[in-house]
Amino acid sequence: MTKNIFILITLLSSGTYAQSDTSFVRLATLSTQFEYDMRYATSNNFLKEKVYSCGDCLLRKEVALALVEANSYFIKKGYRIKLFDCYRPLDVQKKMWVIMPDARYVADPSKGSVHNRGGAVDLTLTDQKGHELDMGTDFDHFGKEAHHAWEELPEAVLQNRQLLKKGMEQAGFKSIPTEWWHYNFQSSAGYPVSNFKVECKK
Repeated sequence: MTKNIFILITLLSSGTYAQSDTSFVRLATLSTQFEYDMRYATSNNFLKEKVYSCGDCLLRKEVALALVEANSYFIKKGYRIKLFDCYRPLDVQKKMWVIMPDARYVADPSKGSVHNRGGAVDLTLTDQKGHELDMGTDFDHFGKEAHHAWEELPEAVLQNRQLLKKGMEQAGFKSIPTEWWHYNFQSSAGYPVSNFKVECKK
């Protein structure tokens, strides 16, 4: 039995939804403890259009498992992860680049984003009542106020960002300088770029 066939059988037998790349999993099959506001499945995003057919979060399996670990850390502290974006097809990346051709905020599709590799997440934290913690800006705020180094913010906001950063780093994720919401999994740069559309689970 080849390794790829073994992986496929393992995923299917565990109830994990298999896409064209069998190392992708649907996060909801691993945990029901996440909140979701998948912005690109709506028109509430900087593209001003719905570019995902549904709001499911797909990630490489090891990334998804690490995210579950991070969420467990936050839950123990009275918080919960809310997802804005996970795997992103390369065709969507190309649309983003047309509108925002600035590599500080949108990865050049000629190289591919870590989102296109299933190794990145955009997220925030909510409290026990489901209210988002104040992070100083909205998701996809393309400006200095969203940078980790920007300190002209209320102390509570800085603490919230640090809380998010600490929990994600402990689970093996790395931040990027310009977006408080974006985290790459430590080994995700080696994944190939993917461009399949997420098939909505019925």
